[in-house]
Amino acid sequence: MTNIRQLTPELAKRAQKELGEVPERIDADIQQLRDWVLKQPHLNARTDDQFLVAFLRGCKYSVEKAKHKLDSYYAMRGAVPELYKDRFVNDAAIDILRSGVYLPLPKPIAPDGPRIHLARYGVYDSSKYSMSDVIKVRTMLGEIQFREDDNAMIMGFMEVIDFKGIGAAHIFQFNAVLVKKVAVLGDKAWPYRPKGFHFINTPSSCEKVMNIAKSMMSEKIKKRFHMHPNLESLYKHIPKESLPAEYGGSNGTLEDGINTWEKKLLSYKEYFEEEAKYGTNEKLRRGSPVSSESLFGIDGSFRKLDID
Repeated sequence: MTNIRQLTPELAKRAQKELGEVPERIDADIQQLRDWVLKQPHLNARTDDQFLVAFLRGCKYSVEKAKHKLDSYYAMRGAVPELYKDRFVNDAAIDILRSGVYLPLPKPIAPDGPRIHLARYGVYDSSKYSMSDVIKVRTMLGEIQFREDDNAMIMGFMEVIDFKGIGAAHIFQFNAVLVKKVAVLGDKAWPYRPKGFHFINTPSSCEKVMNIAKSMMSEKIKKRFHMHPNLESLYKHIPKESLPAEYGGSNGTLEDGINTWEKKLLSYKEYFEEEAKYGTNEKLRRGSPVSSESLFGIDGSFRKLDID
């Protein structure tokens, strides 16, 4: 009997329809993935049921795809050390979180709908922290979602990216290499799926960054990039009530969201201390080792990304 959280009736129906989840087969699918993990000499991974089912759901129950994604999830830690080294719940992580730079919102679009994320890259202190520091905290919140957020894992997420307040120092930190690494991370290693990226308050100075990001995406993903001149335009894609009060909606306030996620992140302090021991030993991998060069290319070029 698997030890995973029971889905709501609405999400259970969606999981079966959208992901091909067969309740009677979940135990066997999880065990098949776990058996594979335990046989890999290079891989030291978590193998609890809730963690493994996130990858099965993220790969629509293709066990082979789940193997590759889970392997990449851990291999990325060595390939992208700037996002994973010293990834602890410390004063810096809490300070970044308190800035409100990135928040998953409390209510999804619908009981059987995707989660809403709000990213505000103009609010963090760029004199104290780098964009890598910010993305590092984002990966931590994401991993909590992998374990706890059934809406995000089954229905994906929609992200509102607000560039209000962004300055030259913030834009300078959006270098092409980092953008590429985050794009590959999202495509190859994270088990949840983006349903749309919605940009507001975008200054012309951010256009280069946007062009870099879009150049690495497949046509399918490019179609999920939406530029909005105002909130009224955004409301046509994301219901007004699904946004925080500061954006005209009724999905909590930014302050409440920050407080909720601060408590949640603090409760995972030991978890992230344990995370430091997991990863891959590429010297023990059968076949070619995974490295920054093999993932991103020495010259920084690689194939376009396609997120299912």
